[in-house]
Amino acid sequence: MARSINEVRVIGLGKVGELVALLLADSGFAVTAYDARTRSDLPFACKALDVRDAAGLRAALTGSDAVVSCLPYNLNLGVAEAAHDVGVHYFDLTEDVPTTNRVLELASQDPRALYVPQCGLAPGLIGIVGSWLAKQFDEIRSIELKVGALPRHPAGLLGYAFNWSAEGVVNEYLNDCEVLRAGHRQMAPAMTENERVVIGGVELEACLTSGGLGTMCDTYEGRVQRLDYKTMRYPGHFELMRFFFDELGLRQRRELAGEILIDAKPPVDDDVVYLHAAVEGRGDIAGGQLYRKQYVRAYQPLAINGRSWRAISWTTAASAVAVLELVADGRLPQTGFVKQEDISFADLLSTKSGALFGDLGKV
Repeated sequence: MARSINEVRVIGLGKVGELVALLLADSGFAVTAYDARTRSDLPFACKALDVRDAAGLRAALTGSDAVVSCLPYNLNLGVAEAAHDVGVHYFDLTEDVPTTNRVLELASQDPRALYVPQCGLAPGLIGIVGSWLAKQFDEIRSIELKVGALPRHPAGLLGYAFNWSAEGVVNEYLNDCEVLRAGHRQMAPAMTENERVVIGGVELEACLTSGGLGTMCDTYEGRVQRLDYKTMRYPGHFELMRFFFDELGLRQRRELAGEILIDAKPPVDDDVVYLHAAVEGRGDIAGGQLYRKQYVRAYQPLAINGRSWRAISWTTAASAVAVLELVADGRLPQTGFVKQEDISFADLLSTKSGALFGDLGKV
């Protein structure tokens, strides 16, 4: 069957965008990538583009079937609105709630194209896994989702390295978090509700952070008593971050906070991505008794096309490309808005990029 998507534009060739473009090309898509500067060392077309140039952005999308925005969260809306005007399918990796709300509005106004934001790791893969676990229950008490992208060999008291956007991390640490409590949506402060987690003998701590649930509170309100997303870090991290933001007065100076943090804890190549999804409830599998199912992984760096990619890069990129593959192959809707939790985990694993998650990361 012919694909509904053939020509894809990738906007942003950062830590994840370059691999998104490579995986798309490996999966048979015709890829043209755009970045602040052009590059000649890539196996697909690459052109320079100022994403703040509205006319230039729309011209770049013209003639394509879909666009994947791999930009920082605060730049995605320009791409989404350009996709809306041109009439092409839109995908992004954002964890930013206001951005997703605006994308939802655009989807409601556009009968021509599909909008699939939040295609990364969290939100994204973690919600797909959590929904897959939830479907195995008749009655759900709780859905607990956690992800941690960390250096394998941490140094210093923070035990962290900014392999992801520092601006995005600051945003997640400071914005209030949507959760379900007693079946109803409410907001909770970020970096609260500390919890101890042990994965493969490694002790971690987890706290609420914003954006990781995507649209799941809307989906599960009234059906689940408790739903939340937490970020995992090495023990002691969040206490120091609360000191940094509150006692040193950086909460109202986000840009400066990001600059300080990325300078103090630059990226490392040897990282690990921990994924922990757990659902509690009742169902036939346990004779109607309360039980708990978990899906736990620890993903390491991976060699793709002869090059080693950080765990955070390949897990994010592979999840996003797998979703686009599903749309192109007609296994997801072709118009409207797709929630990550509506995507079948089994279908994702059956794609070329999604198959990477099949056996890797077991602990």
